[in-house]
Amino acid sequence: MSQVVLIGPPGAGKSAAGAMLARKLGTPFRDTDSDIEAAAGKPVPDIFLEDGEDTFRDLERTAVTRALDEHDGVLALGSGAVLDTTVREILAGRTVVYLAADFTTVAKRAGLDRPRVVLPGNPRGRLRAMLDERRAVYESLATITVQADDAADAGELAAEISRRLDEAR
Repeated sequence: MSQVVLIGPPGAGKSAAGAMLARKLGTPFRDTDSDIEAAAGKPVPDIFLEDGEDTFRDLERTAVTRALDEHDGVLALGSGAVLDTTVREILAGRTVVYLAADFTTVAKRAGLDRPRVVLPGNPRGRLRAMLDERRAVYESLATITVQADDAADAGELAAEISRRLDEAR
């Protein structure tokens, strides 16, 4: 089994479906966000809050480049990893599966789908802007695109990814 890299927005199913896909393919699974947390000794949100986004992106670049070099199996990248030019260059020529998910799906999975008091910073607006900003990058890197909105659960999404990988061979 060669390496399969999953990219896409937060909540698209990279971690959950990725783990199931790896089991289905009989290969190891790795999630770079978990690698970052292990290296930093704290959860990703705490890194952002306590150390800032620049520190997080440095940790992420290191984790992703190491994982792409070391890991043969299914690899889930954090949603913003593809913004780094080094990461984009390393992804060239690899099997990259873009789990596409629209705003409604991502907002629902992030718990931003219910009307509520307006929160400072407009998280829904930031989420929409982030998705719009990253969509073209995800599409440009993808060798396969799977619509995650259509999957009922992570198992169904993993099965669809596996089917599409088989078709691509």
